[in-house]
Amino acid sequence: MHKYPVSISLSSYGADLVRQQGQLSFVELLKASGAQRIEWREELLTTEHPAELAQAAEHHQLQSVFSSPLELWVAGRAQPNAELIATLNRAQTFGAQWLKVSLGYFTDTNDLESLHALLARHPVQLLVENDQTLHGGRIEPMQRFFTEVERLGLPVKMTFDIGNWQWQDQSALTAARLLGRHVDYLHCKAVARRADGKLVAVPPGATDLHLWEQLLKHMTQGITRAVEFPLQGDDLIDVTAQQVSALAVLGQPRVENAHV
Repeated sequence: MHKYPVSISLSSYGADLVRQQGQLSFVELLKASGAQRIEWREELLTTEHPAELAQAAEHHQLQSVFSSPLELWVAGRAQPNAELIATLNRAQTFGAQWLKVSLGYFTDTNDLESLHALLARHPVQLLVENDQTLHGGRIEPMQRFFTEVERLGLPVKMTFDIGNWQWQDQSALTAARLLGRHVDYLHCKAVARRADGKLVAVPPGATDLHLWEQLLKHMTQGITRAVEFPLQGDDLIDVTAQQVSALAVLGQPRVENAHV
């Protein structure tokens, strides 16, 4: 059975542990687990040296994604976030081929031509994710943005975070139907509501994996899928490897449809 590429968002190991150990310490773990990509988290960086992380990932044949909490569009500004260029450059120093950001406050007055000109000069691929906010985590603004991206031919793809739609009480399946063709990176997390009413990311059960299979039908076959739910246990390599194995086979063509 063919296996599709799996990425690990380092936030999955918990902010405290990642800050304590440093993101470099997880490179060998990811390689041993069978993952193909590592997602560096800007908000969890402490004293890491970008070149050292880039070299370690390359040595272990891991591709890199750089995740930033940056919002692409800020309120009251037509041009892209003024920090975007610096963030793209920073992603490059980490050896990342992709930069993941949030949409931010997208309106019909935003200047996508200036975004196009900026991205045309940069080798890092921009990925825009649905976050958990009212302005950047709903289907409608994402749909308007990617309609314009498609119309103008911008080199921008979507990070589709399955769980984040729940923060805005929206359907991930509806989102997949409307946005699936733009998706290049799938953030996977199941969501549960705690006793205090707060939504939290949790590992998937069988029902979740079945739903994710349905979502993948609306996306390009074989896209990279990422773990972004808690990875905890005494043997983190084993825990990670189990989840990598589960995600790697999601979206396989059905046997009955295969040529024999």
